[in-house]
Amino acid sequence: MKRIAIITAALMLIAIALPVMAAEDGAALFKTKCAACHGKTGAGDTPIAKAKAIKDLGSAEIQKLTDADLTDMIANGGPNKVKGHDFKAKGLSDEQVKALVAFVRTLKK
Repeated sequence: MKRIAIITAALMLIAIALPVMAAEDGAALFKTKCAACHGKTGAGDTPIAKAKAIKDLGSAEIQKLTDADLTDMIANGGPNKVKGHDFKAKGLSDEQVKALVAFVRTLKK
């Protein structure tokens, strides 16, 4: 009985920790893969972002997109095939793309 309680407690801790870990992984990925253009905070405040009119990822316009839309944008460049947004072809896994989507959601204003 004690063993079952310990296993149950461990599983509950894992269930609580996984979303936090995914967001942290997304933050690390964002820093290495996205921040050069989108800025450290996703605000689009870099010279590249200003030159290319890259939108603030926390803006209502971006945040209203569905997770499927954001996934497509990150993995494949979206419907407009945004240059540099073909991370699936560059080797990011589905889980990493999902982590980036989860991180983008944390940028909501």
